[in-house]
Amino acid sequence: MKFVSTGGRAAAATLSEALRNGAAPDGGLYVPAELPEIDVTELNADAPLAEFAASLLQPFFSGDELEAHLPAICSEAFDFPAPLVTPDARQTNFHALELFHGPTGAFKDFGARFLMACFDRIAGQHPLTVLAATSGDTGGAVGCAAERRSSVRAVILFPAGRVSPFQERQLTCWGDNVLAIEVDGDFDECQRLVKAAFADASLSAEHHLTSANSINIGRLLPQLAYAAQAALRVFNSTGEKPGFVVPSGNLGHGFAVLLARAIGLPVGPVVLATNANRTLKEWQSTGRYEPRPSVQTLANAMDVGNPSNFERLSALPADARELRVELVTDEEIAARIRSQSREYVWCPHSATAVEAWTRLKDSERSERPWIVAATAHPYKFAESVEPLIGRRIEPTPALAAILDRPQHKIRIGANLSELGEALHRRAIAA
Repeated sequence: MKFVSTGGRAAAATLSEALRNGAAPDGGLYVPAELPEIDVTELNADAPLAEFAASLLQPFFSGDELEAHLPAICSEAFDFPAPLVTPDARQTNFHALELFHGPTGAFKDFGARFLMACFDRIAGQHPLTVLAATSGDTGGAVGCAAERRSSVRAVILFPAGRVSPFQERQLTCWGDNVLAIEVDGDFDECQRLVKAAFADASLSAEHHLTSANSINIGRLLPQLAYAAQAALRVFNSTGEKPGFVVPSGNLGHGFAVLLARAIGLPVGPVVLATNANRTLKEWQSTGRYEPRPSVQTLANAMDVGNPSNFERLSALPADARELRVELVTDEEIAARIRSQSREYVWCPHSATAVEAWTRLKDSERSERPWIVAATAHPYKFAESVEPLIGRRIEPTPALAAILDRPQHKIRIGANLSELGEALHRRAIAA
């Protein structure tokens, strides 16, 4: 399979080239040149997730140097569960897809580990410098997945004062091949710096830059896999295509679900739940996409005013782009966490999706099963969630282990020259 740029001015790339490049040379994002048509009757939804993912993703790896390694990559990336649970026994049509059972307690663990497993096999003589902007969860997952790998050095940019205390600990606690950079600016400034670094040909070549953000197609493929398996399991047991409600920040997660539907998986209506960052909601209302400065919210990992993956969304066939956007305020997030805490404790991001689901008409909720993406463990946001539910949240063993790790970070202004200096110092130190 070949991959082409949404910018339309770069040569088609193999999968390995697309993974290694991160973003396309013309500044666009890689998408499949042609969407494969998946025969769902050939997929075993009851297989372990690693086995299911290897079967589903094979067409995307076809003809690439990584094709023979795909089963091993999936075994490495999908070695923890993504269970479908029923949070409220009174709502049998309502399922949560728990994506927070990995080492850093967020869905980003799947994509980060998948991508690093790929990099181990394509890096070549020179270690890749994995440059990642994060609004909270991506950076921790990338740092954890990259730690102690000789194939990569990870550089994580995060916005000063805009991540939770535990998220910052997760961003800054990894080993010597991981550098955390606190940027004077919001997530969109961090993302702008990453794109500017890729656009600087000399900087990119000197440091062998690649990306671990969802601008890298390798981050989206594993998200496609677990969404597809969940959809197929529900469809096989009910005969109905489940709807999905997905918390949306940079739009990678939502795009993966839409891609699953576009290639033939039994996915019904898709609802994107956003926080008070209005870009996607206004696009749906007006038909105009107008990026705006990000707004700080309780669901901080979704504080994105210019979602990168909108380019990929726009590249889908028109019928595959059908979706609904629901905007959820901080007050509604808090009320949803508080009101449902007896049945289930949601993180702020997952709570946006639950609130969006409750807004569906009764007939919409009853006519089909619905899957809400539960994207992060609530312990990561304990300082926000615990006062709402009136009790302590216990960390998983993996999250508890992070508390004793030493932290290290540097701080820079939101400009490319300071980022370049930081990359240079890091290269010398390595």
